[in-house]
Amino acid sequence: MRPLPASSLLEALVDDLPADGVRVGEIIDRLDTRAHGALLLLLALPMCVPNVPGISTIFGILMIAPAMQLLLGRRLLWTPRQLRDATISGAGLSHALKRAIPMLKRLEMLLRPRLEGLTRFPLTIVVGFQTLAMALILILPIPFANWPPGMTVAMTALALLQRDGLLLLLTIPAAIISFASVYFGARIGWEAFQWLTSAIEPLLSALSRS
Repeated sequence: MRPLPASSLLEALVDDLPADGVRVGEIIDRLDTRAHGALLLLLALPMCVPNVPGISTIFGILMIAPAMQLLLGRRLLWTPRQLRDATISGAGLSHALKRAIPMLKRLEMLLRPRLEGLTRFPLTIVVGFQTLAMALILILPIPFANWPPGMTVAMTALALLQRDGLLLLLTIPAAIISFASVYFGARIGWEAFQWLTSAIEPLLSALSRS
């Protein structure tokens, strides 16, 4: 039996999101037994479209819980009380998801259950490790490095939700690109910092002599 499309799951969630703050625990409870994949998708999709600066750090931290439990092989998603009580903007999340869901629907036309063994324990241990690495990349304040890991986690979540092992295999090269984005993003950031420092230094020297 084909699983319920992830887009339908997220559309139902968006319809119920309040405009003000919504607790992470409330979102997890609504996702129920599909919480691992659905929560990862929920957190990853806003990384795939233009969003508020700094949101990747928050969402990267939130990704750690489902990533760790995939790593540990837990079927049901458990989150610490502090995380469940954390609130995020319902209006902001709803806006980002409404922009991403049409793209998600187009992708779902290509997905179906296949190589399902790759989406189950114990292979999900590898998935959890990879997802944890992507979450840590999102937490880092590195320019131009958010989109690739966000796409990687979104692909991983879709593969888990639709039991598509082929898509899960495709997350491996996506993860490699994400690591490359960290390297080049950090290098660009460092070079920009050096250029800015060298540009400001003569001005500071002139001011100190005056």
